[in-house]
Amino acid sequence: MPAGLNRALFTVAGAVVAVVLAIAICSVAISVAGGEPLKAFAAFFNFGATERAESNNIAALLDRAVPLFIAGLAVAVGFRMNLFNIGVEGQYRLAAICAAYVGSTFTAPAPIQITVIILVAALVGGLYALIPAVMKVTRGVNEVISTIMLNYIAINLTAFLVRGPFMGEREAGSLVTTTQKLPESAMFPDLNFVFEWFGLIPPTRAGGLWGFLLVAIVLGVVIWFVLERTRFGFDVKASGLNGPAALASGVNPKRMVIAAMVLSGGIAGLIGLPEILGDRGAFNSNFTAGLGFLGIAVALLGRNKPVGIAIAALLFAFLDRAQGPLQEANVPASVVTIIQGVIVLLVVVANEVTNRLALRFEERRAAQQLGKVEVAA
Repeated sequence: MPAGLNRALFTVAGAVVAVVLAIAICSVAISVAGGEPLKAFAAFFNFGATERAESNNIAALLDRAVPLFIAGLAVAVGFRMNLFNIGVEGQYRLAAICAAYVGSTFTAPAPIQITVIILVAALVGGLYALIPAVMKVTRGVNEVISTIMLNYIAINLTAFLVRGPFMGEREAGSLVTTTQKLPESAMFPDLNFVFEWFGLIPPTRAGGLWGFLLVAIVLGVVIWFVLERTRFGFDVKASGLNGPAALASGVNPKRMVIAAMVLSGGIAGLIGLPEILGDRGAFNSNFTAGLGFLGIAVALLGRNKPVGIAIAALLFAFLDRAQGPLQEANVPASVVTIIQGVIVLLVVVANEVTNRLALRFEERRAAQQLGKVEVAA
C-alpha cells in the first residue's frame, strides 16, 4: 500500500475517533448543564419550521463561515513558516475601520470602490503585521509576545478612532458609534439568487447571503496555489522547518519571515470586510470581535490546508448557529464553546498521534524492505 495512502487512512481514522470521543464528552457536558444530549444534538439540525426560516439560517451559517475561513487562512500562512501570528485579531480590526473610513470618503463605480476598500484593508493588515516581523528578524523578539501586545494596541486604537477622528453621524437615541456610512456603490452584491437555483425562498435576514463568499473562495484557491505549487510556498515551508538548511540552499529565512507575516496580515485585513460590505455598511463599536482568535482554532482543525480550513470554518459556523435552538432545548449556549474546544483539542491530539503512527509504520516498512535487499544481495 502506498505510503501516502497509509498516511491518509491514519488521518481519517484519527479524525473519526476524535469526533466520536468529542460527542461522548460533549454528551456528558450537556447532561451536567441540565440538558438532554439527544434533544441537544437534534437542536443542532433544527434550521427552522418554515422555508423562510431555513433559508435565513443557511445564509447565517454561510455568512458566519466566510470570515472564519479567511481568518483560518491568515493564521495558516504563519503556521507554514512556523510563525504564530496571534495578532490576527488586532490586524483585522484596524484594517476594517481604516477600510471603512477610506471607503466613505469618496464615491466611484462599484468595481473601483470595492477594489479600493479591499486593497486598503489588505495594506493596513499587512503593514501592521510587518511590525512584529521586523522585530523578530532584527532583534529576535518572539512573535507571540509582540503580536499579543500589538493586539491590545490595535483594539484600543480602533475604539479611539471609531469614537473620535473616524466617527460619523450617530443615530438619534443610539449608544453605538459608527464610521460614516459607505455609499451604495461600496456594498457587495448579495448571492440570494443562489437559493432560487435550489428551489428555496431567498433569505430575508439583513444582508442575505454575502457576496464576499466568492472572494473568499477565490482567495482560498490562490493561497493553495501559492503555498503548494510555487517556489515561494516551498521556500516558506523550508524556512519554517529548518532555517539554517534553507539558508544553505540559497533561501533567506529572514526575508521569508517578513514575507510570510506580511502575507498573513494582508489576508487578516480582509476578515472584517464581509460584514462591512455585505451588511453593516460601516464599522461600529459593536463590530464582531474574536474572529482572529477563532481563526487559530480553525487553522489547527483544518491542518493548515485551505480545504480543511473551509470544512473547519463550516463546522464552527454550524455550531455557532445552533446557539438559538440549543437555548430553546434548555441547553446553555456556552455548551457550544465547550464543544468547539473539545473538538479542536481532540483533533489536534489525534493528528499528532496518527502522524507518529504513520511515521513509525513507514520506518518499519522501510526497514523490512532494506532487510530484503540485504538478503538478496
